[in-house]
Amino acid sequence: MSDRAPRSRMLERPTRARSSVPARKTRTAAPPAEANPIDTRYLRTLMGYNARRVALVAIEQFVQDMAVYPFKPVDFSVMCVIVDNPGVTSRQLCAALNILPPNLVGLIQSLEQRGLIERRPHPQDGRATGLHATAQGAQRMMEARRTADAVEDRLASRLSPRDRQKLLELLQAVYD
Repeated sequence: MSDRAPRSRMLERPTRARSSVPARKTRTAAPPAEANPIDTRYLRTLMGYNARRVALVAIEQFVQDMAVYPFKPVDFSVMCVIVDNPGVTSRQLCAALNILPPNLVGLIQSLEQRGLIERRPHPQDGRATGLHATAQGAQRMMEARRTADAVEDRLASRLSPRDRQKLLELLQAVYD
């Protein structure tokens, strides 16, 4: 038998004897942020940490600017592939964008209900359906791409064109 308490008990808060006098709440002012700088040097050496920080900033700005269309990042990605690859199948979309098939089903239905895409028989595979942008979907994507370009330009404003291109190449080298 171990002399250690089970883990669940170790996480419990200690109980105090109850008193009839209410406990006095004391407020302590938090020290200013400058007084206690947080050490993130190790985290800043990690690709995943840095990629996530950039993604958070980029996604926040993207969602804000795309709200007028309305496109979430995944909607935009799916629409880009459909516009650039008329007749693409759901299976191809899943592979290209690393989306699980069950997650794509509702997304495709939503885009179709919004009048942005339509399904047509696939010319080479009679069992498959190809996805095509409608005229409205193509027009909306043309506008959305201009907005996406503006977001990207703002995000990369501190980078030279050469550094921006190199950053894209390096990021793609990690996941391609």
